[in-house]
Amino acid sequence: MAQSKIPVGILGATGMVGQQYITLLNDHPWFEVRYAAASPRSAGKKYAEAVKGRWQLTKTYAPHVGDLMVEDANDVSRAVAAFKKGECSFVFSALEMSKDETKALEEQYAAAGIPVISNASAHRWTEDVPVLIAEINADHTDIIPLQKKARGWDRGFIAVKPNCSIQSYMKPIHALAQAGYEAKRMFVNTMQAVSGAGYPGVPSLDMIDNIVPYIGGEEEKSEKEPLKIFGCIDGGIFKNAEFPLISAHCNRVPVIDGHTACVSLEFAGKKPSSMDEIKKIWAAYKGLPQEAGLPFAPKQPIIYREEDNRPQPRKDRDTDKAMAVTIGRLRPCNIFDIRFVALSHNTVRGAAGGGILNAELLKHKGYL
Repeated sequence: MAQSKIPVGILGATGMVGQQYITLLNDHPWFEVRYAAASPRSAGKKYAEAVKGRWQLTKTYAPHVGDLMVEDANDVSRAVAAFKKGECSFVFSALEMSKDETKALEEQYAAAGIPVISNASAHRWTEDVPVLIAEINADHTDIIPLQKKARGWDRGFIAVKPNCSIQSYMKPIHALAQAGYEAKRMFVNTMQAVSGAGYPGVPSLDMIDNIVPYIGGEEEKSEKEPLKIFGCIDGGIFKNAEFPLISAHCNRVPVIDGHTACVSLEFAGKKPSSMDEIKKIWAAYKGLPQEAGLPFAPKQPIIYREEDNRPQPRKDRDTDKAMAVTIGRLRPCNIFDIRFVALSHNTVRGAAGGGILNAELLKHKGYL
């Protein structure tokens, strides 16, 4: 194992998102998995034994990860001991617990000096915790020193990623806002993959030959979280943006991976001169400075497809390490100004990959 890499831990390492973290970090140039923690039923087993019969991905874990002894995620002292031995510098949280339990446990890790990069929703509305999409609000990391000071934490802190269903359309509207075309109102209809429900997730008889027009809490998250991401730091806490106002319909569809969103958008003020201008704005969008050299940052964050029948989950979800957003069907809207279809990979860009990119950003900024 390369000693020059930063040793990281995974909380909830045996679940679907935890498995994604494990595989995506297999050959990461900066980070290496050296600590795994999960529920008490997995604790005390080697990782290979804990996931036997439960592994859901086509890629497998690195041999050294299979030999790791799984710790109880509820026992923060085990992570502290691993930190002291140089085996856990920070943790990715993919905990599958109640919101209150997750919130309290992540705070325990941070208070004990272990930074937490979370995939969970528990702290998305904590007023001094940044909800990061690296290309959009990297400056929100500036709240971390204030968070640590307010809580009396020394080395630890908490940063989270947003809901997976908003990933596909946040960068396109951010790109337009950067060009001076801010969104006022949006109507969003999402078609969300079954992997977003975890494993075992939605029963097969509920999904085969079917669409389920309800995902608990999803519409509220889709309507509220963008306002925090587009907001600003004010007096040591986040002040939400007023716009865009979003009306969301969230549906579970029989697709394995890839969340698709059909978006209608109304601009707040001036409007682009043409559809071609919008496409040029999206093509030029970078989000992150290239000199940062973040390994998981997509080279082209927004990719536009001219075909009438794209994007499609099976054909477009894995584009650029599964970290890019693919857009198609841009056209005028009869009610608002424009409409388009956008797609992102929900368990990579929307979950583990997004968390890894956030950690890369935090390392680049000197917080890890």
